[in-house]
Amino acid sequence: MLLEVAIPRMGKRADAVVLLADAVFVLEFKVGSTSYDQAGQDQVLDYALDLKNLHAGSHHARILPVLIATQAAAYANKLNSYPDGLHETLLGNAAQLAGILQLGIAAAVGPPLAVAAWLQAGYQPTPTIIEAAQALYKGHQVTEISRSDAGAENLSVTGACIAKIIDHSKAQGRKSICFVTGVPGAGKTLAGLNIATERTRVDAQEHAVFLSGNGPLVAVLREALARDKVQEAKQQGQRIEKKKAVSQVQSFIQNIHHFRDEALRLSAAPVEKVTVFDEAQRAWSAEQASKFMQQKRGQTDFNMSEPEFLVEVMDRHPDWCTIVCLVGGGQEINTGEAGLEEWLRAFETRFPDWDLFYSSRIRDDRNYLADAAAVARLDALQAAPLAELHLAVSVRSFRAERLAAFVQAVLDADLPEARRLFQEHLQSAYPLRITRQLDAARAWLRQQARGSERYGLVASSGAHRLKPLGLNIKDKIDAPVWFLNPADDVRSSYYLEDVATEFDIQGLELDWVGVAWDADFALRNGTWQLRKFKGTRWQQCNSADSRRYLLNAYRVLLTRARQGMVLFIPPGDTNDPTRLPEWYDETYRFFQQTGVPEL
Repeated sequence: MLLEVAIPRMGKRADAVVLLADAVFVLEFKVGSTSYDQAGQDQVLDYALDLKNLHAGSHHARILPVLIATQAAAYANKLNSYPDGLHETLLGNAAQLAGILQLGIAAAVGPPLAVAAWLQAGYQPTPTIIEAAQALYKGHQVTEISRSDAGAENLSVTGACIAKIIDHSKAQGRKSICFVTGVPGAGKTLAGLNIATERTRVDAQEHAVFLSGNGPLVAVLREALARDKVQEAKQQGQRIEKKKAVSQVQSFIQNIHHFRDEALRLSAAPVEKVTVFDEAQRAWSAEQASKFMQQKRGQTDFNMSEPEFLVEVMDRHPDWCTIVCLVGGGQEINTGEAGLEEWLRAFETRFPDWDLFYSSRIRDDRNYLADAAAVARLDALQAAPLAELHLAVSVRSFRAERLAAFVQAVLDADLPEARRLFQEHLQSAYPLRITRQLDAARAWLRQQARGSERYGLVASSGAHRLKPLGLNIKDKIDAPVWFLNPADDVRSSYYLEDVATEFDIQGLELDWVGVAWDADFALRNGTWQLRKFKGTRWQQCNSADSRRYLLNAYRVLLTRARQGMVLFIPPGDTNDPTRLPEWYDETYRFFQQTGVPEL
């Protein structure tokens, strides 16, 4: 028996864990309680889920969550097990505890747990980015919330590499920039948040800051931190106004556009010596930045790309500084987002004294640099490649590290490779389903989620013809409400009514995702047809940029689920020329042929 057991997701402790026979009993006590309230049931089920999913010694064990309300009426329990060996929550009062333990061990199906091995087994935590931000803000180390298995090229290695670059720059009076890459879900944002907090601990005068141009991400993280702060104060018998809490967390996570506008107003160097730019591939080209500055800021003579301007701002420091760019491959999803190459252009004619470091993966992956000319541009800068700057292992989906590769095969319309990856790596580890019925997709999501696991529907921002089915992508969600509010709020993701687009969900994640597919991305004769809906009909996407943005939109949507995903591909309607069945049927058959089960 272990008391006050720390659960991998930070700030949680189970009252007790008892190892008996082949089972792990997770006990939560509500002393003096006369009822088995739903919040208590969800709490102990969440603890059990975290052990099942995140503790190596519990992956294949039976896990039995138990809620003890000491003064409640006796409860008649039946053992009900999920396919993965996790049981539904057992309920009892103070007098029933022994009987519950006996009920659990009577159903033993395997040899007794090796207790010493269980105790020594490592955690493999994969917190959501929201949980990670809360943990880091409270002062936890990234090593406490990142993967610990020896095979992973993990956050700690990348963090140590960046820290070394910053320390060298500071000691030698140099200015440096480093480009960090990673597969979708590898924890780039987590790495960036950790750098911002770690450098503040090293030296508060560095004024390290995490900057993001992703409005929904900034809004959600700030709201989560503020709510956490209010709740923490309440638990300590104190009171803090929500407005004040929001103000206090703003210095931790800032919107990159506010940083930019402040630099436009002032000519002095910023107070920050270390800046982390999240999703740096989404920075604007010179054309887009100039257009915005002229129309929105009255800057008629602005002629720089956003990367060049941001480097120029940091270059104002007379001594040293470091820029950390977090780069997602194939993640540009909006007009004017110029990708990694625009950052390289900034150094071709300016800033010759800067030291450049980049993930060695950049040269080998076409999702970062599109062609040989772009690679030649990188080589000409004499930048230093570092393998440690690539996050190679997905920590978003602890069930399926090969999900990103499967999604790439889908986007390449490479059926043999998609089939191989699904059958060899995903079929037994990652729940993935397809359906032609929206209600079936909704029902599956509700059935899969346990405890407070979060689920929701997503779709492309170009999925205009989902509207007849009740999914209107033009009805914008309130991101903090959608991502953070509880299951009884009709505006939350749980209600499966409001759909998030790639702009809302990039950088964020859910446990279970339903992807609603439309005819903007349709497979015809083995090739993806990329289209946009204008007026009353579909039109081909002819420009390279618009095609790239749409392709990347589906990449984002297909890599948001931590635990499992259902694809809803409508049947179409022969009476509606904008939703003809042939625009959906071949896409559905593609996934059938990979082996993905149907609902």
